[in-house]
Amino acid sequence: MKLQHYLGGLEGLDPISLETRVFVEPWEERIFGIHTAMMALSPQLDLEATPSTFNTEWTWADLRKGAEAMNPFDYFRFRYYEKWLGGISEYFVAKGYISQADLDARTAAFLSSSAALPMGGDVAVDARVRKYLMTGDDPRRERPVPPLFAVGNAVRVADPKSVGHTRLPGHLRNKVGLIDSVYPDAYTYLCDTGVDGVGRAMPVYCVKFDPEDLWPGNTETNFTFYADLFEAYLEPAATLRNL
Repeated sequence: MKLQHYLGGLEGLDPISLETRVFVEPWEERIFGIHTAMMALSPQLDLEATPSTFNTEWTWADLRKGAEAMNPFDYFRFRYYEKWLGGISEYFVAKGYISQADLDARTAAFLSSSAALPMGGDVAVDARVRKYLMTGDDPRRERPVPPLFAVGNAVRVADPKSVGHTRLPGHLRNKVGLIDSVYPDAYTYLCDTGVDGVGRAMPVYCVKFDPEDLWPGNTETNFTFYADLFEAYLEPAATLRNL
């Protein structure tokens, strides 16, 4: 996670948008639909075959990788679904579905025309998307091994190298907390994140932290900070006072 993805405790980030609408512009609905269709057609899912030529894996992790790879200044400059559009476009170019030159040409042609975008689609593709929306992609699995930690154990958050995507918030690295609960079963992640160890099924814990340890001298009193963390991000720590 780069700077723009772990802002916990940072000040001076105003102005903050209070927009509550899910979609502000009509094109944002289309971007969401494209992403959903890509998720549904991703070949790792055990769903009915379709005539779609989309044949490479696409998950939420791929979408997040695109946003996390952005220059931080661009990240704050673009709207939410503009970031989605950038990540999806880069993916299609990288996977060879379209060349950058062709994408640029089609974009220029669209921007210079008032023609409406095509509507409708293949019946089998639509059916698979609807089924995906109903069933989803559950990350829960049977626990392969017993959890390493129990409720009340003191743990230290690891500080793994993470050149690319990670699920570990930056402001928790090297911090010490207490296991508040152990979730049943085990949980996978959408992809293997590499050296930071997340991907395969593993126990997940709710860990509680003293905010004063996270942001010394800059917190309110009488509250506790909780975070759900994969076991790969935790290691034993010396006994910590009760939170």
